[in-house]
Amino acid sequence: MERDHTALKKMRLDDAADSPMTEVLATASSMNQQLFWSQWQLLDSILPTGGFAHSCGLEAAMQSRIVNNPEDLRLFLLQALENIGSLLLPFVYCASKSPDATTWVKLDQLLEATLTNEVGRKASTSQGSALLRVAASVFTEIHSLQDLRKNFLGSTSVSFHHAPLFGLICGLVGFDCETTQRAYMFVTMRDVISAATRLNLIGPLAASVLQHQVAPDAEKMVQKWRDRDVSEASQTAPLLDALQGCHAYMFSRLFCS
Repeated sequence: MERDHTALKKMRLDDAADSPMTEVLATASSMNQQLFWSQWQLLDSILPTGGFAHSCGLEAAMQSRIVNNPEDLRLFLLQALENIGSLLLPFVYCASKSPDATTWVKLDQLLEATLTNEVGRKASTSQGSALLRVAASVFTEIHSLQDLRKNFLGSTSVSFHHAPLFGLICGLVGFDCETTQRAYMFVTMRDVISAATRLNLIGPLAASVLQHQVAPDAEKMVQKWRDRDVSEASQTAPLLDALQGCHAYMFSRLFCS
């Protein structure tokens, strides 16, 4: 009798394991695990989005003798992050909160009207176009990315600015809004420090130390500027904006911006 009861219990467990609900849960778990890998890949420096071709105005600041040493670099980095947080984080947030084409088009057009210096504007559209191209090619399971690129490629109604596209793609790969905004600040910090090493302003080891030291300040800026509407976007470091605008007039330059 006890043997029959054990066998019956095992059959019930087997039936439960084969039930449609169990299969749905297993599929959902597998999809969530795959999203983790997509999220990490999106932030990987090996992703060919063109970010390392830009210095966020650092090269112009060096040639203007405003940044001359590692301490100047630290101050420049903090001001650049503050400016990114105040000006671009609202666009990242709004795009990640509503990752759809309609919202993205409005945000892209608004940012096109907001950016005042031509060098920064071109850098934004160049990186944004590259990001969409790479994301649509890599994350083939997200069909809306292919649709977005197919529908708007060559269109004059959008400019493919980087911040709204970054927020949109992060939203589609499963990042929450806060993590998306933190990721954008991280990518900016990483790119500026990388530019500093190639400009021989700081060594690779010292660059890693600097990134670790600045991280708490960057987190404070995320908390200060996060979850804001685009109507609150503003410049906090107009001098950096003016410096970046001078980049195109430099006689020799390593970076595009």
